[in-house]
Amino acid sequence: MNDWHSWAAIVVFVGAYALIISEKIHRVAVALGGAGLMLAIGATDDVSAFYSEDSGIDWNVIFLLMGMMVIVGVLKRTGMFEYLAIWSVKRAQGRPFRVMAMLVVITAVASALLDNVTTVLLIVPVTLLVCERLALPAAPFLIAEVMASNIGGTATLVGDPPNIIISSRAGLAFNDFLIHLAPLATVLVAVLLLLCRVMFRRSFVYDEDRAAEIMALEEREAIKDPRLLVQGLIVLAAVVAGFVLHPVLHYQPSVVALLGAGLLVAVSAVETQEVLAEVEWPTLAFFAGLFVMIGGLIDTGVVSEVSRRLADAIGGNELGGSLTLLGGSAVLSGIVDNIPYVATMAPITSDLVRGMGGASDHVLWWALALGADLGGNATAIGASANVVVLGIAERNRQPISFWQFTKYGLVVTGVTVAISLVYVWLRYFAFS
Repeated sequence: MNDWHSWAAIVVFVGAYALIISEKIHRVAVALGGAGLMLAIGATDDVSAFYSEDSGIDWNVIFLLMGMMVIVGVLKRTGMFEYLAIWSVKRAQGRPFRVMAMLVVITAVASALLDNVTTVLLIVPVTLLVCERLALPAAPFLIAEVMASNIGGTATLVGDPPNIIISSRAGLAFNDFLIHLAPLATVLVAVLLLLCRVMFRRSFVYDEDRAAEIMALEEREAIKDPRLLVQGLIVLAAVVAGFVLHPVLHYQPSVVALLGAGLLVAVSAVETQEVLAEVEWPTLAFFAGLFVMIGGLIDTGVVSEVSRRLADAIGGNELGGSLTLLGGSAVLSGIVDNIPYVATMAPITSDLVRGMGGASDHVLWWALALGADLGGNATAIGASANVVVLGIAERNRQPISFWQFTKYGLVVTGVTVAISLVYVWLRYFAFS
């Protein structure tokens, strides 16, 4: 990391990050400009940026997003989201916090079964409609949901992309994640609800007249195209089954999503151009640019150097190592997207495990998963789901600024990571 490419890559990334935070230039322009600079200075090249599995654009993420955006775009035309919005408000009696609690729990559970990006793509349209009906600010609800998606995704192998990388490297099964991480994730969702009750208390303004109007509605009347709804739900169910059966079928989620999107467009009467107009192209472009910038840090050895120093700090102390890995991963995953971070850190963690004679109960792997997944809540670009939600919010004229997200994200991350540190100590070390 002593050559000028490494330092130049750091300058480009830090400069781009500062511009994203300042919001003086649109984040898509910053990401694409930063990616171009990384290529121009030789921090990465076209082969690494566009074809490499380790440091380039993660096309699995890009095409998973695109496929699910197409499916959601078709479902929006059926009136399904209006139906769900009315149904949820009626069940919550129009009370804002009850609505938030319901949506948070649904998001967390769905994120454990699907992946968190797919979940927010499905739940955000419902949330926007609910907030519109109740004249509530959408930002608190969207922020709470995306954090719930990252916490809920921690519980299972398929819930968050970093978990898939960890399971592959460590040889962990679906049930291993359920046994070791699902109990903690359940507690953290309850903690998130308590935090939301405090952080967003000024947003829970009950409008009796609007609530009464919604209570008088018949949700079934919101369905505009029953035939298309049936087609869409069948395809969505098949796609979800493909996600869940990934350990058996070995199809990447992106392949499943694209197959589902293509099938749904083919069998429905919806115009292809109309569906493609629903795709969040700026969000996909931002991801592409961000991946290339992070790839520059990986190719020049910056990320591996940081990871190695973390490993040196851990040494052979399993308890100290686990807590350091969890806390350090949370910090770093808030700065760079947690997918490339885990991809870089996984082989280093594997070496640490071997150096400790196998490390009991895979505790280092659980520490890495918790730090990466929960640390993704810290900033607006810490996890893929965060970027997706901010993109959809902006498109629907409900923009969420970097700092608006991050000031709440830092609180939630600090509390959930602190609880996780205690959990790791109690479960794996306190009584051993």
